[in-house]
Amino acid sequence: MEILEYDVLESTQTFLIGALKDSKLQAPVCIICRSQTQGIGSRGNTWEHTPNALYFSFALPLELLPHDLRLESASIFFGYILKQNLQALGSKVWLKWPNDLYVERDKVGGVLSTKIQNTLVCGIGVNLFGTHRADIAKYGTIEKGVSMNIDKKTFVQNYLQTVEKTESWKQIFRFYQLEFENNFAFSFHHQGRELFFKDARLLEDGSICVDSQVIYSLR
Repeated sequence: MEILEYDVLESTQTFLIGALKDSKLQAPVCIICRSQTQGIGSRGNTWEHTPNALYFSFALPLELLPHDLRLESASIFFGYILKQNLQALGSKVWLKWPNDLYVERDKVGGVLSTKIQNTLVCGIGVNLFGTHRADIAKYGTIEKGVSMNIDKKTFVQNYLQTVEKTESWKQIFRFYQLEFENNFAFSFHHQGRELFFKDARLLEDGSICVDSQVIYSLR
C-alpha cells in the first residue's frame, strides 16, 4: 500500500475522504501526518491535538476486506489489530468497545471507520508519551518505554501488513471476545439511557446486546 507523508493536516481522515471523493487519490492508500489540528474523535467530537502522537488514515476497497466482516464492526477489527501490534512492543493497551484504545482507565487513542462509495476509510490516532511534564499529566498516553521505541512510519507499515494478512473477522473476534470483560467497569449512554457493559453480551458480528437491544455503535 502506498504511504503518503505530510507535516501538518487538519485531519488525516478528512483529507483522505476529500481526496478520494475528488478522485485525487485511489484506494488502497495511507496518509500519515506529524501533526493534525482538527482531528476527529468518537461521536463526532474533536480529538484534541497532543504534542506527540501517531496520526494516520488508510483506505481499502471493500472487496479487499474479509468476507465475514460486517462494516459496522470494522473499527473493532482494525482497532484490535492495532492493539495487538502495540502489545507486541510491550504496551498494556486494550480495546474498549467499539473503537477506543485504553491503557488501564485512560483513553489513549481511537479508531473511526467510514464507508465512502466502494471504499472503507479508517482513521487512527494514538497519543504517545510526551517529554513535557504538563503533557504527561494532561493526556493518557502509550507507555513511555513503548512510545520512545516507535518509529511512526515503520510502525504504520508493519500495521498495514498485518491488516492485509488478516483474512477473516473470526481471526480477530475469537481473541477479542476473551478480553471483552475489560469493559465491565465502564458504562455508556445510548438513546438517553445509561447502560452498563457488565450487562451486555458481545455477539458474533461485533455488536452488543443489552436489554434486548442490539447496538453496533455509540455514535
